[in-house]
Amino acid sequence: MTEIRNIAIIAHVDHGKTTLVDRMLHQVKLFRENQDIGELILDNNDLERERGITILSKNVSIRYKETKINIIDTPGHSDFGGEVERVLNMADGVLLIVDAFEGPMPQTRFVLQKALELGLKPIVVVNKVDKPNCTPDIAQEKVFDLMFSLDATEEQLDFPTVYGSAKAGWMGPDWKEEAQDISHLLDVILEHIPPASHKEGTLQMRITSLDYSSYTGRIAVGKITRGQLIPGSPVSLVKRDRSTVKSVAKEVYLFEGLGKEKTKEPVPSGEICAVLGLEGFDIGDTIADALEPEGLEPIRVDEPTMSMLFVANNSPFFGKDGKFVTSRQLRERLFKETEKNLALRVQETNSADSFLVFGRGILHLSILVETMRREGYEMQLGQPKVIIKEIDGVKNEPVEYLTVQVPEEFSGKVIEQVTQRKGEIINIDMKGDRAHLEFSIPARGIIGLRNQMLTATEGEAIMAHRFKGYEPWKGNLGVHRNGALISLETGTAIAYSIDKMQDRGRFFVDPGQDVYAGQVIGENTRQDDLTINIIRTKKLTNMRAAGSDDKTSIAPAIKFSLEEAMEYIRNDEYLEVTPKFMRIRKILLNEHDRKRQAKTLTDE
Repeated sequence: MTEIRNIAIIAHVDHGKTTLVDRMLHQVKLFRENQDIGELILDNNDLERERGITILSKNVSIRYKETKINIIDTPGHSDFGGEVERVLNMADGVLLIVDAFEGPMPQTRFVLQKALELGLKPIVVVNKVDKPNCTPDIAQEKVFDLMFSLDATEEQLDFPTVYGSAKAGWMGPDWKEEAQDISHLLDVILEHIPPASHKEGTLQMRITSLDYSSYTGRIAVGKITRGQLIPGSPVSLVKRDRSTVKSVAKEVYLFEGLGKEKTKEPVPSGEICAVLGLEGFDIGDTIADALEPEGLEPIRVDEPTMSMLFVANNSPFFGKDGKFVTSRQLRERLFKETEKNLALRVQETNSADSFLVFGRGILHLSILVETMRREGYEMQLGQPKVIIKEIDGVKNEPVEYLTVQVPEEFSGKVIEQVTQRKGEIINIDMKGDRAHLEFSIPARGIIGLRNQMLTATEGEAIMAHRFKGYEPWKGNLGVHRNGALISLETGTAIAYSIDKMQDRGRFFVDPGQDVYAGQVIGENTRQDDLTINIIRTKKLTNMRAAGSDDKTSIAPAIKFSLEEAMEYIRNDEYLEVTPKFMRIRKILLNEHDRKRQAKTLTDE
């Protein structure tokens, strides 16, 4: 019987996880010599490739020295913590990858804490040792300090360290001597990660993630913790509320290399597998024995910290480039997402065409929006809001740890930006000519902070944040956005009009773009909103001055990314998202309605 090792890979964003998995797959000659498979094999979702981040966890396996190693790739962003927590339940050990220059980062801490709580044994990989000015020894010490501060056990603190460069394709015991390949790392895994335990008894398998196939429907993925699973046998599903449902495990697949292979043999405990043919299961349910079902503890995931209103698109341009535009289609898609996205909640509101969606942060919600717009959905989004809880009669809000790395001369500007948003300084460190600043800041203070921070530091700031906990309400933030420039009429933006209005503010639309009445087309130089007409053309006369008509020179329009636009909008605005366009609009498109609403608010 083959020995099995289940190992999860954890690291901060961009420290080289997915590249290292590529190297492992090449090391065991999983591909033919002439097979071109490209880089970053595991980031197989378009969005992951574009952004260079891992969003969904993946399973692959390699065979090395008669042992099967199941590798689970996990996301590094704390917004996808829901993914990380469930996946770690399948592992017996973790590979912690740290950049030799940056050392452990705030997001590393988040995932590592979850792994240590589950009692997993870590192996530390100090990656990118070929970077100029890097300090692998200091990075390794920092990891030790981090584990110590996370209350790691004696056994966990006695971790082995491997040095190398995944990109250059080598790993060895010493960073000063380059090795031939990464076999040293695989040997360390076999030596230090405990083999998957074989527990006798009735079947128990917790469903930790979902796969989907257009032919067979939903597929349950998880690790068998006790007993064995026989393909084609009757099983019971134990739900969260401890009720049981009879079902049949029609087909069972094992992870081999990058794919799945169907098996007819009983699958032993300790192995990770995918089960087809089950009906009505959810993540966290247990697949148990048909006659004597015993459920495992369901998975507990951290609460969402942010909410956002999703509304069916009702702008004057709705349905022009999306396939799915009705509120029924929007509702179905959002509820379908909650089946596999554990940290996401959807709640219906009093209005039939709007839904409240709760998530872990702006990035978590924006990935959902981006995925939906690529599938052909149109929707409107309200301003993101943090979730406020009442604890012992006191109003509490989510607070985050924020770390900023910035050249020393900009540190004053950064501190000013953060303290203005009710942030408090925890620690200031110097790394060479860079300041490493740590703050505690309300989650609402982070909304819209990145843009201002990058402007103030000439694009040099590196920001990262993670959830700290709920603390009493910190009062109003001292930040205000300038007013909006709003289009008066529907039509095509004319260069002549935009040119004449440039002293009013900065524009978001280019000449020749279609706009509608009530659309936000720019930012005013003052605090109040201003309605302007950019559809007016030049009055023609029979007097012509040679060349004077061509002299319009217009500043380029500001283009937002999805996250920037989500952070930019105010509470009286929606962000309209369609497969091809993003437009900011006032909720009330008619100017008279807006004035009437403003009047009633001031009267109250």
